[in-house]
Amino acid sequence: MKTAKRPRGGARSRRRTQQGLAREYRFDYDKSRPNRFAGEVDSDTVVVVLDADVAKVFRDSKGVNALLRATIAAVKRPPKRKAG
Repeated sequence: MKTAKRPRGGARSRRRTQQGLAREYRFDYDKSRPNRFAGEVDSDTVVVVLDADVAKVFRDSKGVNALLRATIAAVKRPPKRKAG
């Protein structure tokens, strides 16, 4: 059984915008609102996403921060002397 060939162009290509997205994917940022489900994050906080296997080891951010601080202390080297 033969399948009909789709014509090139057509309605699908007419729906494309100059940016290459279809009309239904255009987003009006003037109507956007902040995510009401997201908690407030302090301006000096950095959010890091852990891989699932790493997240299983740590229950909360306190454990992650403790390990990172210990690693930083172990790796810290004295400042280099300037020649002079």
